[in-house]
Amino acid sequence: MPKRMNLCFDVSYIAFDGRWRMPGSWPGGMRFPDVAMYEDIARIAERGCLDMVFSGDGYGVPSTWRASIEPAVEWGITFPRQDLNPLFVAMSRVTRHVGYGLTYASTFMHPYYIARLMNSLDHITGGRIAMNVVTSTRRADAANFGFDELMDHGLRYDRMDEFIHVCKQLWDSVAPDAMIWDRATGRVADPAKVRAIDHAGRFFKVKGPLNTPPSPQGRPVLVQAGGSPRGIRTAAGFVDVAFGENMATDLQARHRERFDTALREAGRDPETVGIVWQKPIVVAETTAEARRRREGLLTLFGEEAAGAYLSHNAGYDFALLPDRFSLKELNETIAASHASPVGLVHMMAHRFGESAEMTRADFLQHGLRYATQYEVTEALGASAMADHLEEVFEATGSRGGFMLGHPISMPGDLVDIVDLLVPELQRRGRFRKGYTGATLRDTLADPWDD
Repeated sequence: MPKRMNLCFDVSYIAFDGRWRMPGSWPGGMRFPDVAMYEDIARIAERGCLDMVFSGDGYGVPSTWRASIEPAVEWGITFPRQDLNPLFVAMSRVTRHVGYGLTYASTFMHPYYIARLMNSLDHITGGRIAMNVVTSTRRADAANFGFDELMDHGLRYDRMDEFIHVCKQLWDSVAPDAMIWDRATGRVADPAKVRAIDHAGRFFKVKGPLNTPPSPQGRPVLVQAGGSPRGIRTAAGFVDVAFGENMATDLQARHRERFDTALREAGRDPETVGIVWQKPIVVAETTAEARRRREGLLTLFGEEAAGAYLSHNAGYDFALLPDRFSLKELNETIAASHASPVGLVHMMAHRFGESAEMTRADFLQHGLRYATQYEVTEALGASAMADHLEEVFEATGSRGGFMLGHPISMPGDLVDIVDLLVPELQRRGRFRKGYTGATLRDTLADPWDD
């Protein structure tokens, strides 16, 4: 019997970066945030038996490009945003099975607040919450939390290690059977099963315990997407499922190998931890129709908007590029500024070679196609798309699955995934036909239970 995939759906980009105005998007007109629209998305995702609806997040208006927020505000580059927490609560109330993944930055947040919040959300959703923990390379985000400069790359992961350690201690600070609720005696909980954690570390000092009842899952599902050697090592220490970048299949296979090595070094079994690969897709009745629709991505925005997008996500102002340079030089410059070369520069180095030289104009042209996700968006008919996903799934160890996202128009693209792609994968035995577990943790583990 073939191994089954996890399938999640990313709603991070449906309201900005130009996608909101594509044909078919936001029927009835843009009213972000539209609770009814998000509730419809949740119902569609559950109809397709998807594992999880997910959202990334950011805390600032992009300002790295030309040291100004104006391009991002004018062209809607990761603007506007809001915390998806309340929207996911609303979505959970109209569904019973699909999970919800929120993103918070350990670089800025305090573990007591986040541990308590995620515990509360796990109760509200009935055990269907996940937390994606990220560091941050975005200068606009850092400025809103009192940072004048980006925190050093290694230090960000040191902080994440301690952040997760404290959260896990707090989630364990109230035992699963601590609550009594005895009407006859009036006893609420057993004091012997509620304990302080007395944590005093490099970044945080937390007395504990949590003042909340234990959550349905014990703790939320934990997700992280570290791509650097340091990030992979940190992720291997705690994730229930890892996120992987959308990149060439050979690079994904190499990432899987590195992650497996890190899991073994952490004393964990690689066979029990999946990677969900980011996968922008357009699926249609035919490949020709899917590719016709993908062409619309090239109309999303121009160079100023692309520069704002690229600079914000890398933490480096690409407006400073010289007329001619090598990718190696650019990579070293970005790393020296404590920003992140992972993404466009990494992809171009793989494609053209680390020492390849190019002009500023060529780089920004490639950047435009990268920022719109044009070149990395798979546009195929349902059968061909299922072939492609199976190929990547097997090449990367058949453990995990895909984070489908970057839709061109919503909710239509999700409907096509649910009505065209999911039935094809079900026919091949690659995806569930119904939910069997009570929690998100159960749902994510379902493909592994055979």
